[in-house]
Amino acid sequence: MASAAEQLAANINLGAFSKATELKKRLWFTLGALIIYRLGTYIPLPGIDPAVLQDIFNQNQSGILGMFDMFAGGALGRMTIFALNIMPYISASIIIQLMTTVSPQLEALKKEGESGRKKINQYTRYGTVLLAIVQGYGISVGLEGMSSSQGAAVGEPGMFFRLVTVVTLTGGTVFLMWLGEQITARGVGNGISLIIFSGIVAELPSALVGTLELGRTGALDTLFIMFLFVMVIGVIMFIVFMERAQRRILVQYPKRQQGNKMTGGESSHIPLKLNTAGVIPPIFASSLLLLPITMANFSAGQGPEWLTTVTALLGRGQPLYMAMYMGGIVFFCFFYTAVVFNPVDTADNLKKYGGFIPGIRPGKNTSDYLDHVLTRLTVLGAAYLSAVCLLPEILISQYSVPFYFGGTSLLIVVTVTMDTVGQIQSHLLAHQYEGLIKKSKLRGRKR
Repeated sequence: MASAAEQLAANINLGAFSKATELKKRLWFTLGALIIYRLGTYIPLPGIDPAVLQDIFNQNQSGILGMFDMFAGGALGRMTIFALNIMPYISASIIIQLMTTVSPQLEALKKEGESGRKKINQYTRYGTVLLAIVQGYGISVGLEGMSSSQGAAVGEPGMFFRLVTVVTLTGGTVFLMWLGEQITARGVGNGISLIIFSGIVAELPSALVGTLELGRTGALDTLFIMFLFVMVIGVIMFIVFMERAQRRILVQYPKRQQGNKMTGGESSHIPLKLNTAGVIPPIFASSLLLLPITMANFSAGQGPEWLTTVTALLGRGQPLYMAMYMGGIVFFCFFYTAVVFNPVDTADNLKKYGGFIPGIRPGKNTSDYLDHVLTRLTVLGAAYLSAVCLLPEILISQYSVPFYFGGTSLLIVVTVTMDTVGQIQSHLLAHQYEGLIKKSKLRGRKR
């Protein structure tokens, strides 16, 4: 049976939306911020030859640069001021989260509440700037060594070009980090996720046109293209179902006597998601696998022989690549889940506030039970991520489909859409409740 909140959300109509002025302001702010981001993805770095760079990028689309360019909405391929996108911030966030399990100081900050969270966010910002400087310098050096049949990518290489590139790319990343925080605070949805989401969605029309063009020229069968679109819809429905799936563990609180009143006795749930790790496992696994391919492409066959052999074995669609990709997804699913959810801490908090799971003794037995349930859920989540991410790899390798509809990109698009729609519904629900409260106050005054 649907809850009262879900039933009320289903009754939300356009009239309620038109009256929610605060929500409309947030939506317009979010749209304006994303438009600014998209405009920045077309402002090129100084000193770059766009034609040469495009030629080089077309030869490296199968590597890690192609994947990051998809996240950046084409900004990396055009080598613009937002070429690094928000990826240094995501990397810094993951590193800080991993360090909280190792460093006692960071772990203590995490438990301090709001003040500790602000300090951790500040450390994440410092880490973002540091990573952006390192990556920006690496890109500037790499650009100086790039050349194609049309000439060199950089007209005047040197220390000045490197300095300008580092400052520009770092400034672009810091601006996007600030813009994402502003969207989160003054807009709708998670700002960082929406920036990545808009970059992926912006490239989907060109990929769709490319697929239809292959059908027009006869490279792809019309029935296969129709089957592909039906499969896309099916995969989206499957992702939505799996992302919403969760195991609710019942928690009971005992009744307590306070004077002449009995308090407590309530019950609640611990929601454990089927996919606790989110999109982190596919990103990490694909990054590690595509790194040797990218290095081999940059070396243009002049690297060591073992690198060429590894590149051939790790080609897209090869059995070794598929097996290692699936193994990487499974490993990072368990690893990241262990980082973000600690059964021992959860069991200690339940014991501290008097809560218990019916049939399970508090303390170690509770933590063992939570760990057992979480492990079984993670197995299903890893299988789900592996299936969603391997399907497009098969299509790309076997049928040369340019429409990159699966894997990490589709997961990000679907999950961000679900989160944003949920926040919009929450704002509309709050607006309706405020209207009901105002009406009840007016009726009370009339009486």
